[in-house]
Amino acid sequence: MSEVKLSASIRTEFGKGAARKIRRDAKIPGVLYGHGSDPVHVTLPGHELQMALRTPNVLLSLDIEGRNELAIPKAAQRHPVKGDLEHVDLLVVKRGEKVTVEVPVTAEGELAAGGNLLEHVLGTLSVEAEATHLPEAVTVSVEGLEAGASVLAQDIALPAGVTLVTEADAVVLQVLAAQAEEPAAEGETEAAEGAEA
Repeated sequence: MSEVKLSASIRTEFGKGAARKIRRDAKIPGVLYGHGSDPVHVTLPGHELQMALRTPNVLLSLDIEGRNELAIPKAAQRHPVKGDLEHVDLLVVKRGEKVTVEVPVTAEGELAAGGNLLEHVLGTLSVEAEATHLPEAVTVSVEGLEAGASVLAQDIALPAGVTLVTEADAVVLQVLAAQAEEPAAEGETEAAEGAEA
């Protein structure tokens, strides 16, 4: 997994007005918590943070005014209309510590012929892994699966050192049969024939 270094500063002003001012300066307000310590309110560089958050479960190496902390993103609040990042919650982690995270599930391969549809019942799996070795995603082969087939959480191969937290028998993917076109009703067919005559 990738580790991204960011410089952060401790913030002492709170509230909507202070948060707006931070965002006007192209920065993002955040809070760092975990390990029983008091939450630390920080200001992070906006562009660099947004780029880092494109990677699921990215490990952030934060330089907070000379003190170094490792953290992973736990929640990100975005503007409901614009989608801009407005605030981020970060969880302090230590090397060697195990944490539980959500990992995106991606499917690869072609379904059996017949125009069937693949439904993603779960978009992510909950897994436990070492904080500095979190998987970015898990990939599942759906090659040749027929209508009615499903992939359970326990069927998905996880990287070494990663354990499944999601219920083992939870359906992650399922193949739905292609919908046949409904035949025209009798009255419509007769009307069409009458129009041709």
